[in-house]
Amino acid sequence: MSIKLYDSELKVMEVLWSQGDKTAREIAALLRAETGWNVNTTYTVIKKCVAKGAVQRSEPGFLCRALVSKSEVQAAEAEELLGKLFDGSPDLLFASLLDNRRLSPEQLRRLSERIAQAEREGEL
Repeated sequence: MSIKLYDSELKVMEVLWSQGDKTAREIAALLRAETGWNVNTTYTVIKKCVAKGAVQRSEPGFLCRALVSKSEVQAAEAEELLGKLFDGSPDLLFASLLDNRRLSPEQLRRLSERIAQAEREGEL
């Protein structure tokens, strides 16, 4: 995925990912309550998402639909983070999280389970 979404655009995408298709007006109302944005700000951000190919807007009522999934965006952002700060090395990222005690015992358990699952499925 080559779409780069900024924080404001991710707020619009979060609405669509969590609640499904919404009209621009519904998104504006939700984001006004959440962030205090006015309608024009929300519409401008939606337009940016449309221009990037992340959102499709159609009639009636400027219905908005996410064209990229949250998992696609998460994967792209993770790759970018790895490349920028960790020389493309996932183990350096996890070492940083461990060194800074950013992972709870439950998170460590889930991560261990995910690694074991990936090994069983031949992903590693």
